Amino acid sequence: MDAARNPFKTANYLLRKASHAQWHREQSKGQILRSQLGFKDLSLSRPKVCQGCVHYHGIAYGYSRATRSLLVCGFHPYGWSDEIGCPDWSGA
Repeated sequence: MDAARNPFKTANYLLRKASHAQWHREQSKGQILRSQLGFKDLSLSRPKVCQGCVHYHGIAYGYSRATRSLLVCGFHPYGWSDEIGCPDWSGA
């Protein structure tokens, strides 16, 4: 039974490997184009108050761009609004 599954396992592995190599090539091409066009500097999405904080999460959740929402941190889901400083800020 093992001998019958090995060719399929090998074929699946080779297809996944080729798919990943193609994805990696596309990512590299995109990065090269962005750097040639001057978009190599990504804009900083982290709020100033949250810079250096260990509680910063910064991942957007949702299935589409219209319904996606950013979770900034566990204490302040929408971010700290004052420029003075977050009372829950903790450095690394």
